[in-house]
Amino acid sequence: MCGIIAYIGSREASPILIEGLKRLEYRGYDSAGLAVVGDDTLDISRSVGRVRGLEEQLGRETATFSGSMGIAHTRWATHGGVTVENAHPHRDDLGRGHSIAVVHNGIIENYLTLKKWLEEKGHVFASETDTEVLAHLIGELYDGDLERAVQAALREVTGAYAIAVVCAKEPDVMVVGRKGSPLMIGVGSNEYVVASDPSAIVAHTKQAFTLDDYSVAKLTRDSFRTSTIDNIEITPQIRELELDLGQIELGEFEHYMLKEIHEQPTALRRSLQGRLDLRGGSVVLGGITEHARHLATAKRIVFVGQGTALHAGMVGEYLVENLAKIPAEVEFASEFRYRNPIVEPGTVVIAISQSGETADTLAAIEEAKQKGALTLGLVNVVGSTISRETDAGIYLRVGPEIGVASTKAFIGQLLVTTMLAAFIGRRRFLSQEDLHNLLTAMDRVPDQVESVIAQSDQIKTATARYVNRDNWLFLGRGLNYPVALEGALKLKEISYIHAEGMPAAEMKHGPIALIDEGMPVVVVATRNSQYEKVLSNIEEVRSRGGHVIAVATEGDETIRSLCEEVFWVPDVPEPLQPLVTVVPLQLLAYHAALMRGKDVDKPRNLAKSVTVE
Repeated sequence: MCGIIAYIGSREASPILIEGLKRLEYRGYDSAGLAVVGDDTLDISRSVGRVRGLEEQLGRETATFSGSMGIAHTRWATHGGVTVENAHPHRDDLGRGHSIAVVHNGIIENYLTLKKWLEEKGHVFASETDTEVLAHLIGELYDGDLERAVQAALREVTGAYAIAVVCAKEPDVMVVGRKGSPLMIGVGSNEYVVASDPSAIVAHTKQAFTLDDYSVAKLTRDSFRTSTIDNIEITPQIRELELDLGQIELGEFEHYMLKEIHEQPTALRRSLQGRLDLRGGSVVLGGITEHARHLATAKRIVFVGQGTALHAGMVGEYLVENLAKIPAEVEFASEFRYRNPIVEPGTVVIAISQSGETADTLAAIEEAKQKGALTLGLVNVVGSTISRETDAGIYLRVGPEIGVASTKAFIGQLLVTTMLAAFIGRRRFLSQEDLHNLLTAMDRVPDQVESVIAQSDQIKTATARYVNRDNWLFLGRGLNYPVALEGALKLKEISYIHAEGMPAAEMKHGPIALIDEGMPVVVVATRNSQYEKVLSNIEEVRSRGGHVIAVATEGDETIRSLCEEVFWVPDVPEPLQPLVTVVPLQLLAYHAALMRGKDVDKPRNLAKSVTVE
């Protein structure tokens, strides 16, 4: 959520900051702003709305915004409404004359207590935000040394933060800090680029390091120093970013979501590479090899995640119980921590997250570790917090995902979860022959996904017939029940159509009352162990006037005769069906959003990486 970009070097900061903000737009935001330090000046500009509005506003400002050090931010409102006063950067009390500016991601949980204390000392606040409290606190503690003031302030706060701080009195110093919210420092030639996301850094340098929790970095134009908030010096590990600028450009596509749907076959091939040993009939997952015995003897496996990641975990629950014969369950990460979960010996907790920074999922992992569980992370971003905090894990390797509505990351989560279930299953009850057959079929999935994407125009035509309907149902059974949930979520996220996903059998226990003449009901109806039951559910919908849009196995004439629209998918083994059945639902949501005139890549109120609880 939100985005930070900061620069200190020899170049003009403003253009770099604006460019960086544009790179961070996909994360979700409602206002933007920047601060530039010049010769004894601190110029700040803030605006509500898109970054382009801030860019246009800069051209009208009376201040010059000239300087080679600055900080910038895109805000997603948490404390206080969407107003210019609440936009970042925030500064300390003007009456004290320190001219300190702060940008902040996260939430300061004890800000009200700190605010009361500061008000008693005479501070006057101009916004409703927790961030302004932090700016005032740093100003209160400032005695001519910005690094020391930031360290002292961060020792007083509780919550999550990624911050960048500048002061007009120290025009050659920037201080950044982190706890719980991502922050990365790109190391260039006599310059540093700080950002909450590598996409804003890679255009300037590929050398970077991630700040650890409870740590700060003091940056000058030709050096940096990292330490804990208690001023214990630490040495960061600089690594090369595994990201290419071309991967985050639109190229020939109109939207990132469409680009990423079309990238799914390539993403799947990349994720499979080196992990399927078809000759030997085994799954090779180097990141968890040393824990293979622990996994094979696990008494219980718990998947935790939020949103789309939770749906991937639901598929994982089915697969682990089917292929590995281990009791499994899936939990909302946001609930796991707060209900004092029972974590017995032999429990494995698996966190699923695209960004690896999801705050609720991190909290769940922390709780699981406290109670002695082995923790694994299934994440996409190398070096992310979940990848560092878990005992082991598997990277998705699907490449950067910019679209807020996850597509290729979800299909990567499905694939990796399937490989993990097969990896454990072979060490328990899955025969060599059954595993070999599954892996052989898995190797063909990327090409089969390509064939589904090729139906985009047909899916667009079918979507047009129902796009003006405001209520949809999505039904599925077994492994395709989570797919139905994901299809409904995608439609809600980007088209703002009300959609409900549910197990097909649940419909007649209440929701069937919603079905009226012409209501679109999307049913995942592939040939599998519950096929006959799904046919009965389709008949129930039809008898009440609902129109069925089916996702069905190629050549199924029975389905063709029963449904108004059919999206065909290849015939694949049941454990692999979610990998192909979700794709038509992604395209349906994409086309529906465009037809309703929505911003596909920047859906309202949503953020790509949810880094606050």
